[in-house]
Amino acid sequence: MVRIKKALYLVLTLGMAIIILISHDSTAITQARTVDPVAVPVSASKLKQAFAQNDIASVIRQLELGWKYNFERYYQRRFTTPYLSLEGIQLRLNNLQKSTNQKTGLVYAVPGAKQLELILVPPTGEPIHKTVVVDRQTLTRTAQDFRLETVNSSSSPDDYLPPAQQMYEWLIQPIADEIDTQQIDTLLFCVGKGLRGLPLAALHDGQKFLIERYNLALIPAFNLLNHHPNILSDTKVLAMGASEFSNNPALPAVPLELRSITQNNWSGEVLLNQDFTLENLAEARSRNFGVIHLATHASITANSARESYLQFWDQRLSLDQMKSLNLQTPAVQLLVLSACQTALGSAQAELGFAGFAVQSGAKAVIASLWKVNDVGTLVLMSELYKHLGTTQIKAQALRQVQIDLLQGNITIDNSSILKDSSNPTLQAAIKQLDSPNLKHPYHWAAFTLIGNPW
Repeated sequence: MVRIKKALYLVLTLGMAIIILISHDSTAITQARTVDPVAVPVSASKLKQAFAQNDIASVIRQLELGWKYNFERYYQRRFTTPYLSLEGIQLRLNNLQKSTNQKTGLVYAVPGAKQLELILVPPTGEPIHKTVVVDRQTLTRTAQDFRLETVNSSSSPDDYLPPAQQMYEWLIQPIADEIDTQQIDTLLFCVGKGLRGLPLAALHDGQKFLIERYNLALIPAFNLLNHHPNILSDTKVLAMGASEFSNNPALPAVPLELRSITQNNWSGEVLLNQDFTLENLAEARSRNFGVIHLATHASITANSARESYLQFWDQRLSLDQMKSLNLQTPAVQLLVLSACQTALGSAQAELGFAGFAVQSGAKAVIASLWKVNDVGTLVLMSELYKHLGTTQIKAQALRQVQIDLLQGNITIDNSSILKDSSNPTLQAAIKQLDSPNLKHPYHWAAFTLIGNPW
């Protein structure tokens, strides 16, 4: 009897030990999966070594953590987001393909001293890595020429197409066959210094603009992205803005721009001029608007987030204060900034622009790289909300409007929103346009979707 008791005691003791060991192992595995690695600066030597060894998983880890570090340093805050490795990124892209019926490819573009490194990450299969021989100085100069010619509404195709085609040859052509073979619909661009301020939609392959072939989005890092898709068709819109300013030029088309949104079968509210205040925005947040539209001046300077701002009626909100808007609770699916201006050739300004979504808390932001003519903005925004109401994919809605403009399907003469306007200031602005058509990339290429494209 004593032997039986001892044996039973031994079995129970061993069993408890096994349970404890299994429990500890399970906890360790769970912790390993959920630990968020510390964001650190990119080490040029380690990154070069990983590229040389074709260790793409290591490259992507270094870029994701290094670029996250850059955005945290610019905005002077920590971004607490779950970390996904290359394997996790591909799994997420694969799941998104199933839920959205859109196949998304993630494009990393990493400028180096003597070469440009490209990585295409598809939802399944091996990532594609290509090296393009172009030095940083040549790449940066051509990128700036591309934007300068695109932002000049008087430039001819002979002016803006050569740099647009050269940038396409470096950024897209090396991976174009793989993009087509994979039948990718949407391109997410996660790019390095000097490339975040590019009007990607206006890249040109010799026959078509890039926006004519794919949905496009710019992201700061995949791990800083809210990946969950959403449908905007049943969402309410809070449309706010000002047409008059004490320290900035007037925006005479803004009242019509805001009214056109709620007239395009969107339910919501319009707050104009004196009602366009931070206090009213904070109060309206309790009514759960899924889309917030701000028609006002926004400036991203070459200095810091503190000196960059959004202009409200009675005050400026600096970029480093945007987190106070708390647009993630309740969730804002889309923030639209229709009159944004980003400094050219500034790495700091690029961080400000590309980080708009993660800093504001909104899932996605549509903003302009440069201040587009008030009339052209009015037409584009009016058409954008028509498509947002009928298209499930945000990037696809923006793309369709841009295609309609560049192909001449929508012009000043046939725009329904302008036919009904008797505003004399607006009519004077229309007469000042170089052309009644809006085909020039100045009018449409500035508008960029930042963040979640789905």
